[in-house]
Amino acid sequence: QVQLVESGGGLVQPGGSLRLSCVASGTIFSVSVMGWYRQVPGKQRELIAGITSGSITNYADSVKGRFTISRDNAKNALYLQMNSLKPEDTAVYYCNKFPAVRQGYWGRGTQVTVSS
Repeated sequence: QVQLVESGGGLVQPGGSLRLSCVASGTIFSVSVMGWYRQVPGKQRELIAGITSGSITNYADSVKGRFTISRDNAKNALYLQMNSLKPEDTAVYYCNKFPAVRQGYWGRGTQVTVSS
């Protein structure tokens, strides 16, 4: 199976920024639509940003204008630049294919905590 490894999370104050990275085994990024998802305890994962192999992007309304998704197909890497972070952005952030199966394979994710 494809392995997904997210990194870059941490603790940041409201209004701050973080840049998340995701690396995958194989060449999935060159042929697949990829997305960033996030999940808070007790709630389902939600798709917040997606990007095609040609770098066409879409965002959830909750993050549009603040987050930027990008990819480097040659490196099998996916990125999420997060600016103007809010406490409600606190979640575990995951990368995966789009569409993704909720009960299917997911990486460990990376924790983002926005707090004063």
